[in-house]
Amino acid sequence: MRGPASDLPLVLTHVTVRRGTVDILDDLSLCFRAGGGPTAIVGPNGSGKTTLLHLAMGLITPTAGRVTWDGRDHAPATRRAIMFQRPAMLRRSAAGNIRFALAASGMPRSGRGARTEELLALVGLEGRGGRPARRLSGGEQQRLALARALARDPAVLLLDEPTASLDPAATKAIEDVIRAIAASGIRVILSTHDLGSARRLASDVVLINRGRLIEHSDAETFFSAPRTSEARRFAAGELLV
Repeated sequence: MRGPASDLPLVLTHVTVRRGTVDILDDLSLCFRAGGGPTAIVGPNGSGKTTLLHLAMGLITPTAGRVTWDGRDHAPATRRAIMFQRPAMLRRSAAGNIRFALAASGMPRSGRGARTEELLALVGLEGRGGRPARRLSGGEQQRLALARALARDPAVLLLDEPTASLDPAATKAIEDVIRAIAASGIRVILSTHDLGSARRLASDVVLINRGRLIEHSDAETFFSAPRTSEARRFAAGELLV
């Protein structure tokens, strides 16, 4: 699961994403380097968090500015993976979902069975590989989606609201998996509206609002001594409008 972070640093330089007359992201610059714990991207709904992850994955191109992966403008997404907020389950077993992802990533058939069992164990789904994926609970489906993303053997893992709508037990299970993934050397960048989750997981926090970067600092500073008034209000639980 661990490999060279060939897509890092991931750098966004004066990036703007415009849809019609609306700037979803507005002149935003960020750098994500190798090493360290997860980065949490926080902000109100509609602030541009998902668009930022899509840019980082290479799914969309900026209207203006530049995105580079280890200095390259056009890097194939072979060492990046993304888990969407509402991942779709294939009409297969849990193990079948992972085997499909392994095949898509180019793994030889001979290695897929053992790797599938490894990934099921990593996300706490050992013994459930034969169950239909669509009959798993919401939290189990999220963990299966994580396993599918890891089938790409990514150096960079992007997670869009990985604990949204989950109960506390399912949230803890997902957070435990994310910690294990980050500890293995994979660079994790996640968006979340849950400040509690950001406090528990993040080594650094990015706050964006209305598409603009408000603050990027280590998690301790962000939550104990934020530099901007917007960050202070957001960390205190106030609404940003």
